[in-house]
Amino acid sequence: MSTATEPTTTQARLHTIGAVCERLRGEFPDISISKIRYLEDQGLLRPRRTRGGYRLFSEGDVERLETILRLQRDEFLPLRVIKDALDAPGAGSPKRRPPALRDASGELDLAVFCERAGIGADFARRLEEYDLVTPRIESGERIYRESDVEIAAACGRLAHHGLDARHLRAFRTAAGRQSALLEQLVASGLRSRDLARRRAALEDLEALAGVATELAQHLLVRDLREASER
Repeated sequence: MSTATEPTTTQARLHTIGAVCERLRGEFPDISISKIRYLEDQGLLRPRRTRGGYRLFSEGDVERLETILRLQRDEFLPLRVIKDALDAPGAGSPKRRPPALRDASGELDLAVFCERAGIGADFARRLEEYDLVTPRIESGERIYRESDVEIAAACGRLAHHGLDARHLRAFRTAAGRQSALLEQLVASGLRSRDLARRRAALEDLEALAGVATELAQHLLVRDLREASER
C-alpha cells in the first residue's frame, strides 16, 4: 500500500512528471519539469493529482505533450494556437507540414494579403523595402504569394514588440546565407536535365531545410536561455 507522500504509477499506466521528462528527453533534450509545469499553467496539459499534490500523467497526456513539443519545435506555433487546435471539437493533432519548396499556392492582392497577415499596407511596403516579402507588379498592382502571408504575420508580431522592418532584415540576411549554403550541396542535381535527378535533389533539399530549421531553432533557444541566465 502506498504512503500519502508518494504517488502511485501502477493504475492505468500513470507516470510521474520526472518519469515523463526522462521518457521524452531522447527526442526533446531541452525538456524539463519546469517547462511541463509551465505548459500546465497555460492550460495545455491537465494531469491528475494525488492527495499529496503529485502530478500523474496518463498515456494520453504524454502523447499530447509530445504533440505540443513537436509543434513548438517544428512549426514554431504559439502556445495559444496549439491549445486552440488541440482543444477544438473533433480535432486531431495538427499535422506537421513539410518544407514548402514545391509550394504551388495562389496569389493575393495587397488588401487581401494585409487582411490575412494582420498588418497594414504601410508595413507591407516596409517589408518589401527590406526584401522580407517580394511581390510582383502587374498593371501597377502588387501581387503577393500566398506563402508570404505567414512571413508577414510573423514580422507583424515581432513589430508589436518594437522591431521595425529594418531590424527584421537581419532574419532575411541570415536565411539567405543558409539557403545559399544548402543549395551548394545539391546544385548539380537541381540543374540536371534528368527529371528523376532533379526530383531527388529537390527532395534532398527539402530534408536539408528541415534539419537546418531545427538547428537554427535549437541555437536560438540556447542563446536566449544563456541570455536569460546572465
